[in-house]
Amino acid sequence: MLRKYMKATVSVAITVFLLVSIVSCEEDFTDIGTSIVNNGEFSINDTVFEIEVTGKNIENVQADGFEIGGVLGQYLLGVYNNSNYKKIEASIISQLAIPFDLTIVDNEYGSDTTVVTTIDTVLLRIPYNASLLATTTVNSNYQLDSIIGNQLVPFTLNVFRLETYLSNLNPSSPALLNAYPSDQIYDVGTQKLNSIEDIQFMPNSRDTANFITRKLSTGEVYTTDTIAFPNLTPSISIPLKEDLIQELLFDQYETPNFASQDAFNNYFRGIKIQAEGDGGSLMSLSLNSTGLQPSIDIYYTNTILTDGGTVVYDTINKTDSFLLSGIRNSHLETTPGQSSGSNNIAIQGTAGSMAQLKILGDDNDLNGLPDQLEDLRTKNWLVNDARITLYIDKDVVEPDTTATPYQLFIYKDGLTNSGEERPSQVLDYITEGVNQVGGSLELDSQNKPDSYTFNITDYMSELLEGTTNDLPKLGVRVINPTDLPVSAIDTIVRSHNWNPKAIMLLNHNTQDASRKAKLTIAYTVKTEEN
Repeated sequence: MLRKYMKATVSVAITVFLLVSIVSCEEDFTDIGTSIVNNGEFSINDTVFEIEVTGKNIENVQADGFEIGGVLGQYLLGVYNNSNYKKIEASIISQLAIPFDLTIVDNEYGSDTTVVTTIDTVLLRIPYNASLLATTTVNSNYQLDSIIGNQLVPFTLNVFRLETYLSNLNPSSPALLNAYPSDQIYDVGTQKLNSIEDIQFMPNSRDTANFITRKLSTGEVYTTDTIAFPNLTPSISIPLKEDLIQELLFDQYETPNFASQDAFNNYFRGIKIQAEGDGGSLMSLSLNSTGLQPSIDIYYTNTILTDGGTVVYDTINKTDSFLLSGIRNSHLETTPGQSSGSNNIAIQGTAGSMAQLKILGDDNDLNGLPDQLEDLRTKNWLVNDARITLYIDKDVVEPDTTATPYQLFIYKDGLTNSGEERPSQVLDYITEGVNQVGGSLELDSQNKPDSYTFNITDYMSELLEGTTNDLPKLGVRVINPTDLPVSAIDTIVRSHNWNPKAIMLLNHNTQDASRKAKLTIAYTVKTEEN
């Protein structure tokens, strides 16, 4: 019987965890014996079990947000290439939303006037994740967040028109939601929409404004507008081809293609913001901001002419914004890195790789239970504490720990009778909460990455007491907010992951016995009466 009761506050703990970043290090182990009264009737012990650690490739992750409120928490764009892990080339797929009250000419003019519309500039804008460092009367100083890799090395960036129709319903079973994996194949047009093709892109915190040259019907520039983003928030700004956008969007305003959002989605199916290259940086971007929202902005001028269309009567500046909205997916192109060594295992988020842990050995008698577990059940232990510790291969740790995951996630990586994967939560996430399970990065005395530790006391208690026989291999991967249970009955482990960080762990083959992966069980045994 478990000695701990399910906490009614588990949902609160999970919510707090999602709001507070997972960057704090796990506290040192406490002396579990200090809370036990030594009255001579019990003896307190602990035993260390070696764990077999093997690697497992992650083919893909779910890259749409249909099952988690319609959108992903973050979308990746860019290139990350570290030879120890998979190279990731991350692109963004998105539909566009028709602007409300779409009218090119707002007013009626006399019969002796002519209105000529000229496209001034077209920009694709996406806000960075950024932190405000300081504000002065002149400008704001921001630091870009959520970027890994070398920001001084460019990657190639292009924008394409999407030709694959995006639907939130499964075409084979319309009653079911569709699913877009991260390696989904999307068809795109041959034309690049960006005015400078094959942009060599590097993130820049000073990208806070754009200058729009306003042109008359003759093509003459008559003024320049400064478009400053709210609070001078840094944003990606990609100029698009004005003539192509005019043909594809602007000239279609009064056609059936703009009769409804559904008609528009069928005509202009969206865009693909595509990143390629052998190096550079990988950005995590939020497309769900309540402030500056990602969009394609068409800046244009209506020139009102009189006297037979020769004299400029007035100029009207306008902007139409097509928000990146509707169905938005991530697309990840991955290329394997060098293979892990004989004594280490690569852990990489997104469609990277993970570890599988075999605890308590093999089932040599083929009765469905590891022999070691059967033996432990005969000892009648009361489990006080059970922890798994995984050590980092310090020979592979990068000097810059920006790409080091601050927390890993542990779960039951089981299979159904038909051989299909059936991942499920470890009991302690439900009974004890996220903070108690841990898995946070621990540092050594030199403040360098050292290890990760998971507390699975309740799960091991049930196993040793025989309450459950559910002991598949345990999976360990880079944590994502969607991994966590949302209620006391939620056992599902979802396949989303937009956390691209990576670390190399030691396995059971390392020559350093003190840094082998291990399971430590502290227990109490009732002594024999005299």
